[in-house]
Amino acid sequence: MLLEVTQANFQQEVLEAKVPVIADFWASWCGPCRMQGPILEKFAEANPNVKVVKINVDDNMELSSEYQIMSIPSILLFRDGKLIKSKIGVQSMSSLQELAAL
Repeated sequence: MLLEVTQANFQQEVLEAKVPVIADFWASWCGPCRMQGPILEKFAEANPNVKVVKINVDDNMELSSEYQIMSIPSILLFRDGKLIKSKIGVQSMSSLQELAAL
């Protein structure tokens, strides 16, 4: 199961994480976001060394603004508290693997 992250626990769960973090900025009304969910679930199961989190853009507008989320789903890779790379749109399992390898 993917961890839901909010403004309140973003610092602890993402920026202070000891492992790479893939953050999915999404919304419940977004069709492509609903397609991305099962792919992220499978990715998380296959990659226990990467933390995968979901951030609802409607509930966390401050984070969405801070990371300039203009389109969803947006997938961001964080490592050592820093944003390394972002991708927009539904990402395949292989695309997520490539992202995590950066």
